[in-house]
Amino acid sequence: MKQARRILLLLFCYLLVAIPFKVMEIIPGFTDIRPVTMLGPIFAVFYGVPGCGVMAVGNLIMDALSGSLRWSSIFGFAANFLGPFLIYLFWVHRSEEPFSLRSGRNILKHTLIVCLAAILEMILITPAVALFYPEVDAKLFALTVLLNTSVFPLIFGIPIMILMQEELGFRPLKKRKG
Repeated sequence: MKQARRILLLLFCYLLVAIPFKVMEIIPGFTDIRPVTMLGPIFAVFYGVPGCGVMAVGNLIMDALSGSLRWSSIFGFAANFLGPFLIYLFWVHRSEEPFSLRSGRNILKHTLIVCLAAILEMILITPAVALFYPEVDAKLFALTVLLNTSVFPLIFGIPIMILMQEELGFRPLKKRKG
């Protein structure tokens, strides 16, 4: 029950950040300015797979609420899960050291993994949009996805993650022993 409440709280936070910006469309019905993407790394590092799931479900809910629910939303769902999941895998299962953004080296590592996750999301969603909706400018769409999923997590996500860990006492997930 505690896990369900946490997931609902994360989903509420997602919608609270996403809804006000839904009106800032780049390609109407397909993509917009998405500061909510800053939550992907935060949810991944501090909440793991459930946090990644919230990113996917939240995106799907926003597509439905805004009338943007399309066939390409299936790929958007997958990408919005897999991008944060890649960050989760790196920091929780692959990194030799626990998550911390106290050093320049770790900030660089985090920047690289966020950029890789952004590229993964762009590669997953853009071909689907181009295939199902050839009238959409695929290059502009790809650029928007790439910028949304890299710039917001780096510019806003990093300071929030530092604040959460250093000042508010949130503990990032870490590799289980054995």
